[in-house]
Amino acid sequence: MQPDPSNPLGPEFLNGIGGAISDFLDGQADVVAEIGGTPMLELARTFSAGGKRLRPAFCYWSHVAAAGHPEDATALLRASASLDLLHVSALVHDDLIDASDTRRGIPSAHRQFAAHHRAAGGRGDADDYGTAAAILLGDLLLVWSLELFENSGMPAEATARARTKLASMRTEVTAGQFLDVSAAHGVTGSATPAEELADARRILEYKTASYSVRRPAQAGAALGGDDPRLQAALGEFGSALGAAFQLRDDVLGVYGDEAATGKPTGGDLREGKRTILVLTALDRGDATQRRTLEAMLGHQELTDEQVATARDVIEATGAHGHVEELIARGTADALAALGSAEMTPEGRTALTRLAELSVKRDR
Repeated sequence: MQPDPSNPLGPEFLNGIGGAISDFLDGQADVVAEIGGTPMLELARTFSAGGKRLRPAFCYWSHVAAAGHPEDATALLRASASLDLLHVSALVHDDLIDASDTRRGIPSAHRQFAAHHRAAGGRGDADDYGTAAAILLGDLLLVWSLELFENSGMPAEATARARTKLASMRTEVTAGQFLDVSAAHGVTGSATPAEELADARRILEYKTASYSVRRPAQAGAALGGDDPRLQAALGEFGSALGAAFQLRDDVLGVYGDEAATGKPTGGDLREGKRTILVLTALDRGDATQRRTLEAMLGHQELTDEQVATARDVIEATGAHGHVEELIARGTADALAALGSAEMTPEGRTALTRLAELSVKRDR
């Protein structure tokens, strides 16, 4: 049964992506076991078993926008699913960089590897082992994402067209992540909240907007054809919607419910993330508000009461309302870009619905 464009993240699509990933990992089991890497495969299965599947969805439905539904979607699902292996690779490394204890409601990969070391009575430091193993797991998932895409079964000319978009995506997200780490450690040369906001907007474009929506959509359209006008429209759509998507993440990082997000309430505050939400509050706040918020950023032991105080500061500066306006504006700009482009009705329906799902969410 073909996925339903009115429900682009429905069971037909999700089962197709999940099945493509599961089948691929099954195919890796023997060689990984022979080498001795089964624990990596087990965690690859664990962390690739869920998630929003948005990047595969933007790829798949942009192909539909360009060329309609394929008679047999197996190859397209495999190519689209490769983006989720890339995403899980990034999540494993992100959790290590951020020293995050959890991911999707369970211990993060480096914590699980460290626990495995302790249970096995391993030599040396368990956390060092966890760090090394998580780096390698992330690297392996990146390699596997490339393998799954290249061996998806899509026609060679289609794969060649999409390959350049995905190469740009990998470079942009990695360099964007480096800029994010540099900004977090104060080595970009930016000294004021306004200057830090400029850095944050660049991070927003390259670490998230391009990675989450723009390049997946352009890659999917490239798999379906070679229409430069559609590519340009999806570029505008992806940049605007991808920014709104990340801004929603920033709001959830401060206001989200742990039961829905799988991460502790106020996690971005505890991790010291200087998101556009936080930087806007620092830029707009008075001296007392800035001191209060700065004093809380990056303290893992923040109490729920302190998180509530930080939220009050953010609200009082108008930063939360401002970010909600940016989300609404980005979504409107994305939908306007779709409206001006020629594409199949099924693709337009699915991409419009995906835009809504990207910003109206609680996780």
